[in-house]
Amino acid sequence: MKATFDDLYHKYHQDLYQFVFYMVKNKQEAEDIIQEVYIRVLKSYDKFNGDSSEKTWLFSIARHVSYDYFRKLKRKRSRFLSFFNWSEAGETLPSHNPIPEEVAVLDDEMKHLYYALDKCTPDQKHVIILRYLQEFSIQETSEILGWSTSKVKTTQHRAIKLLQDLMGNVEDKEDV
Repeated sequence: MKATFDDLYHKYHQDLYQFVFYMVKNKQEAEDIIQEVYIRVLKSYDKFNGDSSEKTWLFSIARHVSYDYFRKLKRKRSRFLSFFNWSEAGETLPSHNPIPEEVAVLDDEMKHLYYALDKCTPDQKHVIILRYLQEFSIQETSEILGWSTSKVKTTQHRAIKLLQDLMGNVEDKEDV
């Protein structure tokens, strides 16, 4: 099993890490999620029957672990917010999402695209990351997400349209 795990790790670790990192935008959280992915892979590899490629199977596990992370995070925030009565205080906490280290070296257009990606729905973001950053085919993306190929195509189309609109708005503002 060690040889199989080492092989999976060397083939797919960087791609898996990038996928999770784009989702959570936090290096430590991405590393924790990847660790959980590998734990699940080790526990369930004997059940992998080869209906899909190992890569799509790994990304499917990573997607589910990421969803679990966001569910947990939502519950924590909910408990925290219910502890305080923010409406009485008349204040809200500003959102300060951490920015990945890579954003610092990207040119302006890529920065705008990165921020525009945050305006997409989670489904749209998944499709864009899998299709264009990880270069999965439509079929592989549908297997990872557990969707039909038509849903992947529709979501991709809507995401691209939204990104084009958002990027156009940024360019219009810069021209003024």
